Amino acid sequence: MFTTRPTLQGTFGMVSSTHWLASQSAMAVLEDGGNAYDAAVAGAFVLHVVEPHLNGPAGEVPILLAPAGGEVRVLCGQGVAPAGATIEHYRGLGLDLVPGTGPLAATVPGAFDAWMLLLRDHGTKSLTDVLKYAIGYAEDGHACVENVGATVEAVRELFETEWTTSADVYLPDGKSPRPGALFRNPALAATWQRLLAEVAGAGDREAQIEAAREVWRSGFIAEALVRQAGRPTMDTSGERHTGTLTAADLASWSASYEAPATYDWNGWTLCKAGPWSQGPVLLQQLALLPPELPAYRSADYVHLLIEGCKLAMADREAWYGDADAVPLDDLLSAEYNAARRRLIDGKASYELRPGSPGGRAPRLCEHARVVAPAEPGFDPMGAGEPTVARLTADGGTRGDTCHLDVVDRWGNMIAATPSGGWLQSNPVVPELGFPLGTRLQMTWLEAGLPNSLAPGRRPRTTLTPSIALRDGVPVLAFGTPGGDQQDQWQLHFFLAVATRAKARGGLDLQGAIDAPNWHNDSFPGSFYPRGMRPGSVTVESRMDEAVVEELRRRGHDVTVGDAWSEGRLCAVARDPEAGILSAAANPRGMQGYAVGR
Repeated sequence: MFTTRPTLQGTFGMVSSTHWLASQSAMAVLEDGGNAYDAAVAGAFVLHVVEPHLNGPAGEVPILLAPAGGEVRVLCGQGVAPAGATIEHYRGLGLDLVPGTGPLAATVPGAFDAWMLLLRDHGTKSLTDVLKYAIGYAEDGHACVENVGATVEAVRELFETEWTTSADVYLPDGKSPRPGALFRNPALAATWQRLLAEVAGAGDREAQIEAAREVWRSGFIAEALVRQAGRPTMDTSGERHTGTLTAADLASWSASYEAPATYDWNGWTLCKAGPWSQGPVLLQQLALLPPELPAYRSADYVHLLIEGCKLAMADREAWYGDADAVPLDDLLSAEYNAARRRLIDGKASYELRPGSPGGRAPRLCEHARVVAPAEPGFDPMGAGEPTVARLTADGGTRGDTCHLDVVDRWGNMIAATPSGGWLQSNPVVPELGFPLGTRLQMTWLEAGLPNSLAPGRRPRTTLTPSIALRDGVPVLAFGTPGGDQQDQWQLHFFLAVATRAKARGGLDLQGAIDAPNWHNDSFPGSFYPRGMRPGSVTVESRMDEAVVEELRRRGHDVTVGDAWSEGRLCAVARDPEAGILSAAANPRGMQGYAVGR
């Protein structure tokens, strides 16, 4: 199979991320004696600097980690709804959806604390050691990728007329960041430098990290975040609103560990975050597969995966959320999925068909039952991920978040999907150099649903990194940006790896990433304005024309997008028997890179 790059192989360490500077910074930490977790923290803070249109420190991150010789754990960096974020409050403002931008959409920021907890519990390096790369790129500058400037241009009018603190950072002298020119964020560099100065006298490595967590929760950073949340801000509703985030919300929340959701398939065990994320969608899609798969990339194969995805996503809408008693065991049971599998026939379905796990009656929110079709196009007043990842006129998508995978020579492995706090989500906090996030837009303003807006609850996020075990041993970490598409593209990648293993370390990672990809939008989108396109399938133009025509004959509404437009996958792997590490990264967008030796 033709690949754009080789699958990298080595024995010392491997990193793959959505930006080469983050990959190389993480690799520098490995070279300096750090482990996979030190490297991931350094890479993540660089991603905040070099992909500010895709993530930020006040966003969120789910992390899957597999310590050498230990068990896979989920580190949840998804913050909760503030105490004042009630359905009654939002309805009282005349809203029927949470706005896609502005402080009303902000959760308690989760990413920073999650990275600090990871560094404290599993890392070996000091806070200074891991932050120095991000500080350097923010203070001294870096050459922006093209989409940073393109995103800023799309929201130029908003920045110049309403979000002027964002214009100060991203439109200096009235000019947006240009590819090939140095772009600096001195306010962000100053934030981290002040943080380091304030915690320097706290004691040893762990004490300094704990002190940094307290600065975020109750020190100068917390004070600035709360001030920003209280400023009237123009959002996607067309009105100016203040948020609900308070000092008490920040002080009372911390990141936390939990067990992963898992599913065993053909000798593999897939590990995902729980149903407060969309992670179990990947597990459900695997559970829906028949014992024998059709020929790889055939029309039968693509049709099967599309229709299985629709069923899993319908269950996501009816059952997933941070509510009590999500019936995940029933949703993954053999009996349930055998019955669901019988719904897949030779024709494309245009219905949203949630199931009844354990005999429970599904309930969809009113918006999902009457949801309007998504309108193609780039909306400058859109909402974070939809702004840069929603459908374009030609059916393509743009990148919307980040991903990072690391494996080290000791066998430690990590997969993380940082997101939120994008430059287009909220105005830049002038004292800090970064904005609040907008993840509450994923909740419903209707009571009694698993994903209803409620104080202290996590919104059901689309962020969904993966770790896979082979015969009980962690061997593969992977993930992708892409909102609702993440667990579609990851399924296609995983099946290509698992069913078409080759001699190169046993896993053809780059070939699986490079293979022509596709996605469907036959379910309510997770981002404002929550549209859907029943029966839709968007494929890369590299897909076999005969397959495309057969999909159309079966009733799929197929849009042929650009040749390299579907997914931004990253992956690292470890062969415990051969002692070989490997890595690969997505060529789409030309900024994701793997490094290693």
